[in-house]
Amino acid sequence: MAGIEPVRHFFLRNRKVFTLGFAALMISSLGDLLAGATLGSMNQTLSQIAGLMILIPAAIGMRGNIFGALGSRLGTAMNIGTFELSMRKGSLLRQNFEASLLLTIIMSFLMGVMASGIASLLGVETEGVQVFVFISVVGGFLAGVVLVLINILVATVGFKRGWDIDNFSAPIITAAGDVVTLPMLFLAAILVRDDLIPMLLIDAFALALLLLTLYLVWRVVRMPENEIKRVVIVTAPVLVLCALLDIGAGLTIEHELETLVASAALLVMIPPFLEDANALGGILTSRLASLLHMGLLEPRRLPGKVALENFAIIYIFALWVFTLVGVMAYIVAVLLSLGSPSLLSMVGISLVAGLLTVTVLNLLSYYVAIYTFRFNLDPDDHSIPITSSAIDLVGAVFFIACVIMLGGV
Repeated sequence: MAGIEPVRHFFLRNRKVFTLGFAALMISSLGDLLAGATLGSMNQTLSQIAGLMILIPAAIGMRGNIFGALGSRLGTAMNIGTFELSMRKGSLLRQNFEASLLLTIIMSFLMGVMASGIASLLGVETEGVQVFVFISVVGGFLAGVVLVLINILVATVGFKRGWDIDNFSAPIITAAGDVVTLPMLFLAAILVRDDLIPMLLIDAFALALLLLTLYLVWRVVRMPENEIKRVVIVTAPVLVLCALLDIGAGLTIEHELETLVASAALLVMIPPFLEDANALGGILTSRLASLLHMGLLEPRRLPGKVALENFAIIYIFALWVFTLVGVMAYIVAVLLSLGSPSLLSMVGISLVAGLLTVTVLNLLSYYVAIYTFRFNLDPDDHSIPITSSAIDLVGAVFFIACVIMLGGV
């Protein structure tokens, strides 16, 4: 019985974390299954637009990077008492939202260029760069507007109810990003695929976006020092690195696209698998950032008791959420009459790949948080973007490896 007491105290001490976290992860998983159903149903479009799968992880991942970091900054502001529920000009809330929309436009353009360029360098067949830019920006900007509204809702409800939004904002935002971004990406892709927009207009659109991006960068550089300038300048280089990692994830998945299209249930599983891993990373990195700011977590070389307790929380979440992902992806595939491995294989792929990914996630989240903190950088600006994009790549590698080993491919 003596061994049970520490476990009981652990769950009692973190009761609110588990209550909010499980609820948010359930919402995240169900939302991401909608995104997965969209991806599974668009398997023919993926086959018809060369290289589109390379762009998808970067496009949906960037929404989580930008707006997940926004949620983390707001959570820290609430925890340290600097948050104010106001959208007046110059307020912390409004400046953060403006910075996030600026980053959305700039990074969507750059992602289209980078995805096309890297694929070409590696000899992967793709559509032209202007097509990638069109799809990336249309999907990214429309999703960004919706995510601003969702962040406002999360911040308002959390602030008024006295909740710690570090425990639930990341899962909700990442799920919302997938649910909104994927349909918008495919809407843009269908416009291109079916020649509903003349290529001349797409070329003009890409040129106009180049000029707009250059103008926005120039405007930010010339701004007086404020939160908008700080967030954009500090996070933009990190987001470029994140885009490269997400493009790597896309290339990993693209390599096995023929297999995934033939067994479309695996396509259904990709968005909830990757984004639930990101949601877990968002919970962990948001908590670590707040603990560092409040002085409750010491930035040690080896994780201490506080960090290890947070790792355990993430493992408990992972056991539940990745089992759920495998089961629900299988059910969705059956309902949509999509090809699928057995239920046992689906759960095995999700759970084994998920636990391997979370092991890397725990260590990566901790060291990114403490080293950014040690170098007097804000973990809220760097931890979620770097961790989530690295986990997209790591998760894609583990996922494809498990598909090959456990799926009998």
